[in-house]
Amino acid sequence: MPQPKVLISDALSDAAVQIFKDRGIAVDFQPNLGKDKDALARVIGQYDGLAIRSATKVTGKLLADAPNLKVIGRAGIGVDNVDVPAATAKGVIVMNTPFGNSITTAEHAIAMMFALARQIPQADASTQAGKWEKNRFMGVELTGKTLGVIGCGNIGAIVAERAIGLKLKVVAYDPFLSPERALELGVEKVELDALLARADVITLHVPMTERTRNILSAENLAKTKPGVRIVNCARGGLVDEAALRERLDSGHVAGAAFDVFVTEPATENPLFGHPNVVCTPHLGASTSEAQENVALQVAEQMADYLVSGAITNAINFPSISAEEAPRLKPFVALCEKLGSFLGQLTEAPIKGIRITYEGAVAGMNTRALTSAAVTGVLRPILQDVNMVSAPVIAKERGIVVDEIKREGGASDYESVVRITVDAEDMPRDAAGTVFHDGKPRVIEIRGIDIDAAFAPHMLYVRNYDKPGFIGRLGTVLGEAGVNIGTFNLGRETEGGNAIAFVAVDAPVSAEVLEAIAAIPQVKRVRPVRF
Repeated sequence: MPQPKVLISDALSDAAVQIFKDRGIAVDFQPNLGKDKDALARVIGQYDGLAIRSATKVTGKLLADAPNLKVIGRAGIGVDNVDVPAATAKGVIVMNTPFGNSITTAEHAIAMMFALARQIPQADASTQAGKWEKNRFMGVELTGKTLGVIGCGNIGAIVAERAIGLKLKVVAYDPFLSPERALELGVEKVELDALLARADVITLHVPMTERTRNILSAENLAKTKPGVRIVNCARGGLVDEAALRERLDSGHVAGAAFDVFVTEPATENPLFGHPNVVCTPHLGASTSEAQENVALQVAEQMADYLVSGAITNAINFPSISAEEAPRLKPFVALCEKLGSFLGQLTEAPIKGIRITYEGAVAGMNTRALTSAAVTGVLRPILQDVNMVSAPVIAKERGIVVDEIKREGGASDYESVVRITVDAEDMPRDAAGTVFHDGKPRVIEIRGIDIDAAFAPHMLYVRNYDKPGFIGRLGTVLGEAGVNIGTFNLGRETEGGNAIAFVAVDAPVSAEVLEAIAAIPQVKRVRPVRF
């Protein structure tokens, strides 16, 4: 078997290079090549692996020039510089290192909190200007203050632990934080409104998703405690920057410390120039230790894959062998889509996820399928979750994941996968199968039989089985110019509870959703995307 070859096109440490060599992999270290896309395209066809940071842009065009490429390893969490769908279509594994920067980012948030409380950047500038304005910079003690942590996952938990050690009281808002995990961390789990009302300092540690965008909106900023200080070292766009500037100008918000911005590089911003704002240029992961950690991790992961086929922290593929892949692939898609459907319907904290495999699928390697299901459930709120990291993240958040296998008959189908999401408000369940054409389908929702293929944009409607519903729904969509792809119906009993799962050609506006909700037979309508 020929020796695998890896190209390192961005700056990685000598120790990372040595990992490849020690594993019997030929490695070319050209740390400036990633900046020259034409030169990179000329040589990429020689390599089985590509190790990068952020400078190298892996486009669909570059991938077309890389017939031998098997794996891309990103030293860091973000893969915005990689065309992941194009890589997936080419069968190229994309790996990242999602946990290597956690401590560094958490420490930066703590540092920003102290800089804000004691006005350190402003005092430094004044003192070095020869002013000695000792009475101007009156800070506040953090000891005994209440820190509100929005998002208590990996980084948020580290911030909470450090803050408790500094004698702050910590309250946390996180829909996935279990009471047991909160007790273990020593934080008080609260709803968002309670956190806003109580926190002296608020720090954000959530990914950017449609649910978290502007989580500190103008409305929510108005709910905060007067004199609050806000720290954002997570993602730009979690805070409405213009609304925050208004609150800073009014004095309601005492100060803000931001490492991330809606537009980056941030050469101008509504927060710039305010005397009570501290800004840094996205330095959360910028320590020598963090950069070394992710470099070593990506080298180990890529070497494992190229030598033994083991897959770790893959963005676009579960942990399955080459022999299993063709048989499992359609069921992986089914599990992720079913999980995503239920995850998009669930807003309350999740306590458990149960996946039941019935029939022939129960005899397969269900570990990958379970990872896909958990990924689907979690991804609507945790954007960076992948099929490898999902089980770990679920465990960290106290979510119990159960597998049940029944290799006997599966009703009218050769194989059935059933997922139940046990949330604090109520359980939600759906079942599906894979037909002989390899396409996944939904066959049951809330115990109601249905037969529906997945589409990119769909409407899930709960309704009463009464005359006129179908016509009114069609009329609302038609008048709004929304084209229907498929219209799938199911009901418990004649005249009883029913559901509609409707594929549409484009996203449906809020106004159209309101019009559907106003149809007398409709109980609830939700848009879902796949």
